[in-house]
Parts: sequence; structure tokens; C-alpha cells
Amino acid sequence: MESRYRGLRRVVAVLLLTVAVAVPAGSTTAGTAGSTSLRVLQMNLCNSGRAGCYTGRSVAGAVEVIRAEEPDVVTLNEICRDDVQPLRRALADVRVGGTVVSAFQAAGDRPSGDATRCRNGQPYGIGLLVFTPRGGHVVHAGIHPTQDLADPEERAWLCVSATVVHACTTHLAAFSTTAALGQCRHLFDTVLPAVRSTDPRRPLVLGGDLNLRQGGTPDVRSCVPPDHPRADDGAVQQITATTDLTVQSSRSIDMGGTTDHPSVLVTLTSAL
Repeated sequence: MESRYRGLRRVVAVLLLTVAVAVPAGSTTAGTAGSTSLRVLQMNLCNSGRAGCYTGRSVAGAVEVIRAEEPDVVTLNEICRDDVQPLRRALADVRVGGTVVSAFQAAGDRPSGDATRCRNGQPYGIGLLVFTPRGGHVVHAGIHPTQDLADPEERAWLCVSATVVHACTTHLAAFSTTAALGQCRHLFDTVLPAVRSTDPRRPLVLGGDLNLRQGGTPDVRSCVPPDHPRADDGAVQQITATTDLTVQSSRSIDMGGTTDHPSVLVTLTSAL
């Protein structure tokens, strides 16, 4: 089982697993006439039920933040698979004139060759919500080829190519900065360019808990291209974008003790 899973993991890390889904027409904040802003919300909800930061209240807290902030993109870390739908509904309730698409990618579990599981038995991993005005979307996902071999959780990446933006998220290795740096470099050198090449006209945004920070050892800036706009929560959560966007504003949002991370909201505008 282990050898078969490792072979599959190598293939998945190189190839994009794509699923095309049709969604209805509409309009959005980003990419429409008279508006060039894109609001990206990064959240780490610590909702596996296994970690000390688990409260059981972070999804409800995230629903409140999503309703209040009305973002275009929500990047989600440390969630269970069924957490995605209430968060998607919350965004759909406040964003009209289009459709909110969602995606989930489980982290791998090295011992079993299956997915890492939350305490409730659901797959555990990362997710995305993207408001799209029209057309379809494509999901790309995989497992990073570099992993912390002392940690049974195998870290994943996830992207959604929607009408006006490629949106991506990841949660990098927590206990080995060497592994986190290798994953970060693979992401920016290989994964993100491949995703954007499917339609270079659309900008790309990434939000995630990279477990690397500005001024750290290693520094997150050693893997994020220097010309890419970037904002963070003062710690390890990062939001970056391609060079056709610039950071207009950034702020952390207190989650009221429902999780151990603040959320990060960044407004990006067209640099063209």
C-alpha cells in the first residue's frame, strides 16, 4: 500500500487533477467595468478536533466573519470536509449576482495511504470558496512532493480557476521549516505557474498558513517571488498575488478565541 501510494503521490504532485463544473451567469466585484478590487480572506480554523486549539466554535465564527466582510475569495486551512458547505452558504447569502463555488482537498496520511481524518472521521485538509459571476470553474489539487517525514500528515495544495481569478491555498509543514520551505518553493516554482498557464489573462491569488514568516529563518521571502505583492498577519499566514495585482489594504480580524489564528483580509487592485 505504501509503495502504491507514494507512486500515486508523485504523479499527483506533477499533474493537475482537474474537474470542470458549470455554474450560472452573473456579475462580480472583480473584473467588471468600474471595479477592479478583489477581497481575499484567509482563515485557519483549527477544526480537526485533534489539536489543542480546537474549540468547536470556529466554523460558526467564520460564518460571522464571512457575512460581515463579503469577500470574493476565502482560503481555508485546518478544516473538515463538511465544514465547506456552511461556509459556502454564508458567502452565497451575502454575494448576489453570481455563484459561490467551493472545493476541498484532503491532506494525505502517510501510515494509511489514505486521507488524514478529523476526530469525527471526515477527511481533514484545506478548502476554497470563490465568488464567480459567470461561466465554469476548474479545480486543481495535489500533494506536495516534499514532506516532513516525522509528521504523518502529508501537506496538500488546492486551486480553483474561476471566471476572473485563479485562487489557491495551502497549509505547509508545521514542524520542519526545511520541509515548509521546500513545499513553498515547489508551489511558486511549479504549481502556481502551471495553474495560471491554463489562462494567463486571469490574475492568481494565494492565501494560506505557510508556517513561514517575514524575518524568520528561513524567511518566507526566500520562496515568494520578490515582485509578487504579499501581506500577512504578522506571523505565518500569508496572502500573495501575481504582479498584475497590488495590495491596497490588509488587516487581521480577531476570531474571538474560536481558533488560534486571526483571519487576514487583503484587498487587491489591478496594477494595470
